[in-house]
Amino acid sequence: MKGSHETEIKIPVADLAPCRSVLVSSGAVPLSEPHLERNTLFDDPEGRLVAAKEALRVRHARGRGILTFKGPASFDGPIKRREELEVEVSDPVLLETILERLGYAAKFRYEKRREEFRWRDCVVALDETPIGSFIEIEGESGAIGEAVTALGLDAGNAARSSYAGLYRRAREKDSRLPPDMVFPELPR
Repeated sequence: MKGSHETEIKIPVADLAPCRSVLVSSGAVPLSEPHLERNTLFDDPEGRLVAAKEALRVRHARGRGILTFKGPASFDGPIKRREELEVEVSDPVLLETILERLGYAAKFRYEKRREEFRWRDCVVALDETPIGSFIEIEGESGAIGEAVTALGLDAGNAARSSYAGLYRRAREKDSRLPPDMVFPELPR
């Protein structure tokens, strides 16, 4: 189990290639090949987790399952900090069934294609989603600021919302989007 706080910034970008080039040329260490992540957010029938600005997520990625609890977020400018508790699970599908039997329901599914690098004291994720591309940088605040500058990004463009919140706003603008943020061409 990993228990700690996550400190991160998420910045939308038009193209991931320039950041990938900077990371590779500056000696960043690849942590993962590009891969698909499938995430499901759960809540009880009353929506208590969402109301408390908390999240309960099951992630399927690279043959692994991870159960994550996230507490409410606080912000230091564009940098988000929140409690994050994670545990790897051997059977994420069975875990989802257990959560449902406990009264939780799958409320939102989202997918992303992710590639990760270690750059100095940060983990930099290059995320391609159905609503655009994002750079997510996790580390201590000072290191995050250095990474933002080195990658030529503008912290003023940071997204303060989770992917669920970003997608909710995208659906408000385009009602043709499906209820979940998933890639249409992938089998379920």
